[in-house]
Amino acid sequence: MPDLSALSSLSSALSVTVAAAAPSLVSVHSHRSRASGFVWKPGLVVTADETLADEGEITLVFADGTTRPAVIAGRDHTTDVALLRYDGKEAAPAPLTSDVPPLGSLAVITAADQGTPVASLAMVSKAAGPWRSLRGGDITARIELDTRLRHSSEGGLALDAQGRAIGMAVRGPRRTLVIPAATIARVAGKLEQHGRIARGYLGAGLQPVKLDNGIGAMVMSIDKNGPAATAGLRQGDIITALNSQPFRGMRALMRELGPDSVGAVVEVAALRSGEPVQMALTIGERPA
Repeated sequence: MPDLSALSSLSSALSVTVAAAAPSLVSVHSHRSRASGFVWKPGLVVTADETLADEGEITLVFADGTTRPAVIAGRDHTTDVALLRYDGKEAAPAPLTSDVPPLGSLAVITAADQGTPVASLAMVSKAAGPWRSLRGGDITARIELDTRLRHSSEGGLALDAQGRAIGMAVRGPRRTLVIPAATIARVAGKLEQHGRIARGYLGAGLQPVKLDNGIGAMVMSIDKNGPAATAGLRQGDIITALNSQPFRGMRALMRELGPDSVGAVVEVAALRSGEPVQMALTIGERPA
């Protein structure tokens, strides 16, 4: 007979790991969406922003079956972190670790379905350094798990082999992504304090256009009180370069307008009626 003691020990350890995380998990019901979340601090739940409806009531279902209404304390589309506030229920916050698990190690996704804890086993298929999302959010580490995530589990916890919560599980294009604990701490902390994440603002509506030597951005509209107007940019100007770097497209520009960009001075090169002009533009904060 084969020795199954190692497998039995692994099974028992996984069961204990999931049981320890379960009290922190919640189901998040918003409009017709069903997702998961976890208690971050007393009275505050973190969940995946993309799972939340844009309007309507939000209900949290805890592991013991208790339900509580919640409101959005803040949300950040670029990092997929949303913070919900609730009252009248004590629940254990999930302890998070900023450690990044090594490639090939085991991970457990723990989530909630109608308040009932659920779990799945995965392997860390990618563990890399910081990256920036397509929406311009700075993510501390690239952590991918070799499994697909059910909709109701998005926003749940990803645990490492030691049972520590390494971050929030969200749906990626082909695999599960983990928003690391360090990113959650940074973003959720700002959402708790300010209700939003500051983003850079040019104060101009731009339209990509083809040029003989690349692409540019034509100014289609101007906020008369915005940074672009203050810098002297005019409707009809075509931006060709920023800080001496050729304009690379709208997506690249949006990625550059992160929280750290507010207050930075950018040297703008543009064409006005075919003639080159230059100006210094101080990036503002996008209005709420």
